[in-house]
Amino acid sequence: MGKLYTCDEVAERYGVKVITVWDWIRKGRLEAIKMPKGYRVSEEALREYENGGENG
Repeated sequence: MGKLYTCDEVAERYGVKVITVWDWIRKGRLEAIKMPKGYRVSEEALREYENGGENG
C-alpha cells in the first residue's frame, strides 16, 4: 500500500489548511481511510488527486 499520510502532512504538502484537506475528503475529491485517530491518505490517492488536476 505504501506510506500513509496524515491530514496535517497533506495540508503541508499542498500549502493549505487541514480543514481544506478535510473538505476535499468529505466532497470525495481526495480518497482517505478513516482510522481511530483521524484520516490517512495513501501515496496512490495523492497521485490520483494530482493527476486529476484538482489541486487547489
